[in-house]
Amino acid sequence: MNGHQHLIENPESLALLADDELQAVLLEGVSRTFALTIPQLPEPLYKTVANAYLLCRIVDTIEDEISLSAEQKKYFCQAFIDIVKTGEHTQAFADKLAPLLSGQTIPAEHTLIHLVPRVIAITRSLDAQQIEALSCCVETMANGMPIYQALDLRAGLKTMKDMDDYCYHVAGCVGEMLAKLFCHYSPEINQHREELLKLSVSFGQGLQMTNILKDIWDDAARGVCWLPQDIFSETGFNLTELTSATNDRNFRIGLSHLISIAHGHLRNALRYTQLLPSHETGIRNFCLWALGMAVLTLNKIKNNLDFNDSVQVKISRNSVKTTIFASKLTARSNLLLTLLFNLSSRNLGTPDWQYSPVSHTGQ
Repeated sequence: MNGHQHLIENPESLALLADDELQAVLLEGVSRTFALTIPQLPEPLYKTVANAYLLCRIVDTIEDEISLSAEQKKYFCQAFIDIVKTGEHTQAFADKLAPLLSGQTIPAEHTLIHLVPRVIAITRSLDAQQIEALSCCVETMANGMPIYQALDLRAGLKTMKDMDDYCYHVAGCVGEMLAKLFCHYSPEINQHREELLKLSVSFGQGLQMTNILKDIWDDAARGVCWLPQDIFSETGFNLTELTSATNDRNFRIGLSHLISIAHGHLRNALRYTQLLPSHETGIRNFCLWALGMAVLTLNKIKNNLDFNDSVQVKISRNSVKTTIFASKLTARSNLLLTLLFNLSSRNLGTPDWQYSPVSHTGQ
């Protein structure tokens, strides 16, 4: 990001860039991972998916902003839904939100909010089906956010179904959007539309559950827990007693159970990827890099169930490079992908299929 630091901190200069270059710099500023994976997509998809990610990041910025009240967050989320759908009042939105952002929000997100009019102009340059997919995703995310903002999450979510619903609102709907965009891009992919939409929700949940498990202690430091109480009640552990000093066998059993559930969702992610045409290596690599990094992260958690800091289960840069290399070697072969997945996930326990994927849209 260093090469673009001066641009990130100077929205006026950034606004002079061409659309693709602007989105590339913004992506690099707000997410190194997606700045790496999105450019793997074929050129017709790159612009749309980069824009979609930036829209989702705007919703995240509103959600995470500590200076905004719950009512303000709800107001800005609803306003943003309307903006994505209509393309109207973008400057007024940016002018109202930008001054309210605190110093805890990173400079790239400050810049992203300043440039909402430009980001939305790119959204509106897409065709109607693409805009519909993006606005549906933003609406699901932005409507779901106030539900969870209103909950007392110090002792976790009540049930595994609540965790499923949360994962859908923040990640499953993104998976659905991507499936719709892939189907729009390719008639060949569209032949599997119904199954891809179902599996895409599970794909999103697998990635989100991996993030939740990795970030347990970062979240706990903020007084938040996204773990489901019922999974741990079954093992005899009460989530109200969870602290970074927790060293409890029953907690580790519950954690292992969640890892097996996430493993099942990632197996669905593999199935999703294998449904994509083998010659679409860019789209396959986009999926495989995320899937591979999630499997490696789950392995680190499984091997360090007593971890108390996310740094202890963060995968190394070399692991990321290895994932990319292995994906590129095997991307075209469903058989090799199955073998690689089975080998790399063999320690994660039997995938738990109790929570099989169900499409939330039925589209």
